[in-house]
Amino acid sequence: MSRSAAGALSALLGALLGVGLLVVLEQPRDGSEAIAPLAAAATAAPSSAPAPSGGPTAAPVATPARVVIPSIDVDADLVAVGLNPDRSMEVPDFGEAGWYEPGPRPGEVGPAVITAHVDSVDGPDVFHRLTDLAVGDQITVERADGTSAVFVMRRAEQQLKEELPVERIWAETDEPVLRLITCGGEFDEARRSYRSNVIVYARTAGA
Repeated sequence: MSRSAAGALSALLGALLGVGLLVVLEQPRDGSEAIAPLAAAATAAPSSAPAPSGGPTAAPVATPARVVIPSIDVDADLVAVGLNPDRSMEVPDFGEAGWYEPGPRPGEVGPAVITAHVDSVDGPDVFHRLTDLAVGDQITVERADGTSAVFVMRRAEQQLKEELPVERIWAETDEPVLRLITCGGEFDEARRSYRSNVIVYARTAGA
């Protein structure tokens, strides 16, 4: 990926993840209407994440169908999420996780992204215990054809939403890697939303 393309992609996805997706993921606890997603300004940016220049071409893999993380009791259906007509990010329903379809599928070369809600007015949701994930814990993405991709957690961080680390989430790589993202940190009662994001970085098991 050229430096200009990478910058454009980071700008688009930074806007989507930092403002639209991860705000919409916070259904207000009082049951009021969720904060609407904001449209991304960088409409000229590519809508997919190409493989890094100079790296191997990713072999096609089957559609992701389920994410399983035994150590934190995650076992949820995976649905594809992309862009709405207004260029905002689609979000999964509560009780499901979403994988960002324009980017790499889990197991393909590059950073695949899976998101899910932390909680809702009804209580804990899929990634409620994401902060309990420990280094070395396994994350399995099951595919529609019966195959699977297994990753291990390497590290995690929590950042304020306005400081979303897009350069680390979308860093160029010549191997399959996985990012899990949800909301976290302090809850802003006035805005009815969390102030931060929790990001988990994982790599292929055995790599």
